[in-house]
Amino acid sequence: MSEPISTGAAGVAGWKIIGGLAGMGAIGAGLAAFVVMSLTKPKTEQEWRVALICTLVSSIGGGSALVRYLGFQHWVEDPFGMIAMLMFAFACGLPGWALVRALFKYLDKKKDADLAEIVRDVKGVL
Repeated sequence: MSEPISTGAAGVAGWKIIGGLAGMGAIGAGLAAFVVMSLTKPKTEQEWRVALICTLVSSIGGGSALVRYLGFQHWVEDPFGMIAMLMFAFACGLPGWALVRALFKYLDKKKDADLAEIVRDVKGVL
């Protein structure tokens, strides 16, 4: 179990990264990262960093793509529209976290496998 000080410092660093991002999407991305990391805590600091970055990227990029695809750009002129777009950014971060966690779990199971074996597994699934 990690010390509370290092966990707290990691949390502060994560929120500084989130706070440094511009726009409403950063708030949704930060909330998504906070929610999913509260539900399933990463085992290592490296896993935490990778999962945080992937959650933020899927929140901001996925939320932006969804707003663009649905044609809701005009919502930016209305405060309630901005809040709704924040929800899109939040919702798009959750699948990003789930995919990263699934990948870590799969790789943890296959830690003794070589690359060819992992490729065969992926080909079998596809």
